[in-house]
Amino acid sequence: MDRSENWPAEVARLREIIRKTGLEETIKWGERVYTHKGKNVVSCMGFKNHFVLWFYNGVFLSDPYQVLQNAQEGKTKAMRQWRFHSADEIDESKVLEYILEAIRNEEEGKVWKPEKSPDLEIPALFQSKLNEDSLLKTSFEELTPFKRKEYLEYLLTAKREATQLSRIEKITPMILEGKGLNDKYR
Repeated sequence: MDRSENWPAEVARLREIIRKTGLEETIKWGERVYTHKGKNVVSCMGFKNHFVLWFYNGVFLSDPYQVLQNAQEGKTKAMRQWRFHSADEIDESKVLEYILEAIRNEEEGKVWKPEKSPDLEIPALFQSKLNEDSLLKTSFEELTPFKRKEYLEYLLTAKREATQLSRIEKITPMILEGKGLNDKYR
């Protein structure tokens, strides 16, 4: 999805400012990302009600103007965004100040390292299915830890038993094929 369809002039203005920093423009996850020596630094895009600058290691920015926010508290760890609601809010000197600090942080090796998450418990309904079907159990165990975790999180977020059962039916063929839950999006 090209989010530049929302706020096209404003996003173009942010890109123009970013280009002044010498960052390399590339496409990742279907979006423009600006990198320094191969490391993600910043991105910009439009949403329905606002447009943003994303700082990939924004957690390390000093934020002198108190404009950065965490997009999803408790979920997003390192990324910070600067939300804008009109073109008048774009102050080129402040934007450059933040981007140049983000580049310096990359140069200094300030990178957020994810904590290892605890192993997830296999839901009882899925464990029963694994116990019944040795091929499914073997296929599940042969998946990468990341893919196993994706499936377990998917099952654990089901609130009702019926939902969990329908999800088990949905993922069984995918597991048998060695596919991850979200492989089609990668």
